[in-house]
Amino acid sequence: MGGGSAKPKRRKAAAAALRYEHGKGRSAAPRKKERGASCLFACLVVLCFTALLLPMVMMTRAYGRDIWGGLAPAWPGGGYAFAATVGALVPVALGSVVAALVRMDWRESKARSLGWVAAALPGLAACWVFGIVIGSTTRPKHRRDWDAGCHARGGGCWVHAHYPFVWAVGLVTTLAVGALLVALLVRLLKPNADSGEPAAGSSSPAAASP
Repeated sequence: MGGGSAKPKRRKAAAAALRYEHGKGRSAAPRKKERGASCLFACLVVLCFTALLLPMVMMTRAYGRDIWGGLAPAWPGGGYAFAATVGALVPVALGSVVAALVRMDWRESKARSLGWVAAALPGLAACWVFGIVIGSTTRPKHRRDWDAGCHARGGGCWVHAHYPFVWAVGLVTTLAVGALLVALLVRLLKPNADSGEPAAGSSSPAAASP
């Protein structure tokens, strides 16, 4: 009797193992598709970044002197005010790009996701322009490369000679405006606990009691 009772148990264990293997095989295909889509998306991001970076370097070399040699000194308040303005607009542009991209959901609606991608393009273009402005303030790493072009009006060496604290002004302004935007976002998303109104989806104790 002991031998007869052991055989059905072995058959049940084998059936459970087969069901597990069958379910595991079905879940492997979607995972491979998700990994392939993630790799493809990462490759597209790298290609887009490269496609934007190379023109930025070329535009910096072509128009950097005009920006800091002509536009910045003529800005209301001078070069430091120009740097503060750019520094204040950088987190605004980045925030607009992030706010648009985080709303994308390809599974829910591809058309709506493409719309959010299009909404992020103006902020991305602004970040690209600001990258040109900031990149124009850089100078070669080695002093032996500081040629006449670097010391010419609007060149990197010229900017550091006339506005030695331009990087600090831009950085401090960027951090201050960025912190202000984050604090404002947290305050808008934080539930108003002082109003006494229950959060969405919650029920009051009086309604819960019979």
